[in-house]
Amino acid sequence: MRRIGVVVNPIAGMGGRVGLKGTDNKVEEARRRGAEPRAPDRAVQALEHMRQQGVDVELLAYGGVMGEDEAREAGYDPEVVGYPGDEDTSREDTRAAVAAFVDADVDLVLFVGGDGTAVDVAEALDESGADTPMLGVPAGVKVYSSVFAVTPRAAGRLAVSFDRTATREVNDIDEDAFRGGDVNTELKAVRPVPVGEDLQSSKQIGGGTVEQLAEAVAGDCMEEPETTFVLGPGSTLDAVKTELGFDGAPLGVDVWRNGDLLAGDATESEILAALGETNRIVVSPIGGQGFIFGRGNPQISPAVIRQSEVEVVASRKKLEDIGVLRVDTGDPDLDEQLRGWQRVRVGKFERRLLKVV
Repeated sequence: MRRIGVVVNPIAGMGGRVGLKGTDNKVEEARRRGAEPRAPDRAVQALEHMRQQGVDVELLAYGGVMGEDEAREAGYDPEVVGYPGDEDTSREDTRAAVAAFVDADVDLVLFVGGDGTAVDVAEALDESGADTPMLGVPAGVKVYSSVFAVTPRAAGRLAVSFDRTATREVNDIDEDAFRGGDVNTELKAVRPVPVGEDLQSSKQIGGGTVEQLAEAVAGDCMEEPETTFVLGPGSTLDAVKTELGFDGAPLGVDVWRNGDLLAGDATESEILAALGETNRIVVSPIGGQGFIFGRGNPQISPAVIRQSEVEVVASRKKLEDIGVLRVDTGDPDLDEQLRGWQRVRVGKFERRLLKVV
């Protein structure tokens, strides 16, 4: 029987769909903008899929919204090892949960959150001196670390199926700098993680421009005056925005139609309000991971995707590095619809087929 400790950061990812690009020090602002918790649903998805594997699990959880509630919703009767010290949970609660799991001799710490949560879990494990492996259920906005599974379901499956571990990186970025357009990653820890095919790669930050591709994509945008374009984040799309004649949000989502910027650095609600009869989302795979939805662009929500066509653009070099495309929208049915072969524009006329897995 495998003993697994689960801890949930219930505020992780709340800032994404309301345009905050993270939740560090921005919880109240996220709530003011109408943000809804994202992590609890993703925790339930992971735990339900784990339960469906038919493996005997002794589940330990931190109390209330930090794991216990989600475990019970998924059908488990967990052993509760402690409770948050306040109504507003904190990183100290996460660290206390991890310490309790180590004392209880768990085989795995399964955490739900983003890079900040990963840092807290890794540092608590380092302080304990234990070699207990950790595995992340992605629920944050950024997710630059390689200790996460690619989706909640993948995390649930891997948590009970792994038979070996390997050391992987825990990275984090400065969210304030990130909101200002700068991406500064820092290696925070190296920890053992279950080995499996559905682990996320460490995100690589690319530089340079793709002028020819950007010129071609921008030219097509200008030839379709009735189409509303939802332009995602990243250096490739930033070059497209420059070709269209405006300073876009390099790490945000901009909405453009027929020469007008309808919404800059837009939230999910602003994107939905700007959509017309014909809409097209233009995105580029994020870094070295291949995600077109679910990393760095949660503002492009399932509600937005369902009303739009999707166009993927990328340099040839990026496609060679990633091999496949990935989606993690938070809506398993939509993810399934998006999977399959996708045409990716790599030049003025050239397109390549890449599989969405």
